[in-house]
Amino acid sequence: MNWLPKSPKARRRLWVVAAAAPVLALAVGLSLWAMKDNVTFFYSPSEVTVEKVPTGQMIRLGGLVVEGSVVKNTDGSVRFTITDNEATAPVHFKGDLPDLFREGQGIVAQGRYGPDRTFEATQVLAKHDETYMPREVADRLKETGEWRPESGSYQPAGK
Repeated sequence: MNWLPKSPKARRRLWVVAAAAPVLALAVGLSLWAMKDNVTFFYSPSEVTVEKVPTGQMIRLGGLVVEGSVVKNTDGSVRFTITDNEATAPVHFKGDLPDLFREGQGIVAQGRYGPDRTFEATQVLAKHDETYMPREVADRLKETGEWRPESGSYQPAGK
């Protein structure tokens, strides 16, 4: 029993589809492979491990700026620590911080971990008013029970 259609027109269509399908699959596969480096995942400080986030991998790190941790250097760089009330992560950023950046505020920093496990941020995003917090940070705070929706902010553990 022959599986090919009897009509020459139908056979031609079948060969076109049979030839186009692998080309299309290869194009989709190559596109997805090329985009894998452009995907940026969000982590909180307690989720960051050497196994999950190797040195040099671009990520977004979110949390609350620890009170008293912001140190502005003379070269224009800033060092600060962020926390999710379970773990902390040191952050180094060279550039202009958002106008609304301050201690105790939720931020998201995009960058990479260096060999010394200090987060080298290339971009720092801060909330734009008193009630807004980046969605990822708010979700993490809700998971840990630190989010207080009635006040629109967080309350540190143990208070």
